[in-house]
Amino acid sequence: MDISETKKGKVISVCISKEKHIRKMPLNACLFKEDYGLEEDSHAGPGNKQVSLLARESVLKMETKKVKLPPGIFGENLRTEGIDFSKIEIGKKIKIGKNVILEVTEKGKTCLKPCSIFKSVGFCVMPTEGIFGKVLRGGVVKEGDPLEVIE
Repeated sequence: MDISETKKGKVISVCISKEKHIRKMPLNACLFKEDYGLEEDSHAGPGNKQVSLLARESVLKMETKKVKLPPGIFGENLRTEGIDFSKIEIGKKIKIGKNVILEVTEKGKTCLKPCSIFKSVGFCVMPTEGIFGKVLRGGVVKEGDPLEVIE
C-alpha cells in the first residue's frame, strides 16, 4: 500500500509501561485521558509528549535486517498502519476510534545514547519517524480502531 498521501489507517497495538526507559507492553485497550495521556503509562502527564506513535511501515524498514521488533519495543504507545507520519505537520489532529483526538506536537526525538535496537540493527526509525501528541479528547482506544488525520 502506498501510504504517502493516505490520511486513514488503523491501530495495530496499544502499549504502556509503568516505568520509563523500558519496553512498553501491549494491552487490548487503554483509556486515553484528556490533557494527560494513557492511563497508567509512565509518560502520561501534562506536556506535549503524552502519546507516542510509530507506523508499522517504519518498523518494517528495520525488520528487513532480519530482526523481529514487537510492539512497544521502541517505547511507542501506538503502533499504527496506513498513515505516513513523515507527511503530517505539527498541529494536525488525529482521530482514533469513536472519540479520541490527539494533536501532533512533535516529530521525531533526540536519543541521548544509542539504544539496543540501534546497536543491533545499525539505525533506528523512532528518532526520525515517530510522532508525539497530546490528548485533546479522551476515550478508550483498542487494537483495530480506525485512525485518521482530520482537518
